[in-house]
Amino acid sequence: MLKTYTWPRYESRRAPEIAAPDVRRVPLVVVGAGPVGLCAAIDAAQRGQPVLLLDEDNTVSIGSRGLCHAQRTLEIFDRLGIGDAVVDRGVTWNVGRTFHGEREVFSFQLLPEAGHRRPGMVNLQQYHLEQLLVERAMALPLVDLRWQNQVLRVTPDDRGATLEVQTPEGPYRLRTEWLIVADGARSPIRRQLGLDMAGRVFQDRFLIADVLLSEPPFDAQHSERRFWFDPPFHPQQSALLHREADQVWRMDFQLGWDADPEAEKQAERVAPRIRAALDGQGFRHIAFELEWVSVYTFQCRRMAHFRHGRLLFAGDAAHQVSPFGARGANSGVQDVDNLIWKLDLVIRGLAPETLLDSYDAERGAAADENLMNSTRSTDFMTPKSRASRLLRDAVLTLAAEQPFARALVNSGRLSVPTTLHGSPLNTPDSDTFDGWMLPGAPAADAPLRGGHWLLERLPTDFTLLFFVDPDTPAAGLDQPAIDALATAAPPVCAVLLPCEGLVAQRYDARPGTAYLLRPDQHVAARWRRLDAAAVHAAVARASAHTVSPPA
Repeated sequence: MLKTYTWPRYESRRAPEIAAPDVRRVPLVVVGAGPVGLCAAIDAAQRGQPVLLLDEDNTVSIGSRGLCHAQRTLEIFDRLGIGDAVVDRGVTWNVGRTFHGEREVFSFQLLPEAGHRRPGMVNLQQYHLEQLLVERAMALPLVDLRWQNQVLRVTPDDRGATLEVQTPEGPYRLRTEWLIVADGARSPIRRQLGLDMAGRVFQDRFLIADVLLSEPPFDAQHSERRFWFDPPFHPQQSALLHREADQVWRMDFQLGWDADPEAEKQAERVAPRIRAALDGQGFRHIAFELEWVSVYTFQCRRMAHFRHGRLLFAGDAAHQVSPFGARGANSGVQDVDNLIWKLDLVIRGLAPETLLDSYDAERGAAADENLMNSTRSTDFMTPKSRASRLLRDAVLTLAAEQPFARALVNSGRLSVPTTLHGSPLNTPDSDTFDGWMLPGAPAADAPLRGGHWLLERLPTDFTLLFFVDPDTPAAGLDQPAIDALATAAPPVCAVLLPCEGLVAQRYDARPGTAYLLRPDQHVAARWRRLDAAAVHAAVARASAHTVSPPA
């Protein structure tokens, strides 16, 4: 029991399949009601797909765990209906400060420019996030969320999978056409099927402590991430401090590979470390209480493929990274943001099953990018030889004086969305553009007239952004071509935008510029002049239909 949070206990209802004479068939099952599974179920239901969500527990996660929610994830939460609640409940921050010993080496700004609806990062304990997601899922009639339904066995075949499920009231069997596996890092389903993960396990241990402080150690209005290399209060190791909701503060301490995980979790070992960290920063007057403690080991691993026929793996079940950089939960949420619109089109018969191969390709590339950054962070933070430590410390010393060296300092490259450069769904540019909104990039938000924001105006289908002259919006507008897009398969919604302000700047737009956005708000194609045939071809390509080469 935490002093700041009481875990809800959700009711387990008797499954109607228990003792039924026939095996029930359902179109979609999601296993795992963590953040990734909940986001998958909500997204599918919002698109009109009935979904059965199974979880072996009857409450939300223990401990803060996945804590930092990046801007891209917040924008996904907006589409799932919980964005405002996460931002209002959590702690917003954009500044990170890095220290070497007692000296500040440099600071960074996650949002160096104005004009974004969402901040660079919001800290909110995972149990708060899961509760918000559970409440949202339970409000959707198409989500059947079943607690204490443990999947004992999965038998896949060409047309789906058979599940054997155990409940407090008895077992039952179930047939599903599609199975999303989001049952966590230890994934019983992945292990049962013998699907291995490849990568590295780093020989180091870290202590996480959620600490309730009697008062903030620094101005709560300027929440920030503080990271130390070799601090006086924890010499020869690293440490991290940042704020959570409810005046709880996260502290991480590097322990070394020889540390005993069970012994280090005991209060008599943790409390002196906390006290030393507070005293070392001049906060001797601040009292504290421990909320939650855990010891973890860095792992950077992934499955070779995330799609196995009609089984689709997502989140920690598919890939694991070190917690520094906030890449775990953020990448998992972005997995299902990539997956669900594709699966929806396939189920509705608007795209071939081969579209799901692009989930494996795109999110596999994103996992590789995350693993690379996470591995580099870990190698920099935990040097394994005297020479590598001397090199790292030299970089830190230089970084305090020389800007070029700051790019070499790596205390956890923070989560950013992946630009899908090599995606087979992209239509390459045929026109010249400046900026970074190239095919494969996530769409950038921007303020619009009337206090609105671009991303909140976008539908959940394929969208054509068409930039018009603010003074003569009808000029150059081929209305019959735009109207015809609504009858395409998949259909395309058109959004007309005045070519002005930050939105025109970020999209390098002029009157007549058009962008095709995918349902997950990644750029699929862009043109300087609207051509209905080109748009139809780009939609076909982005939904994995066969596209004839241009004449």
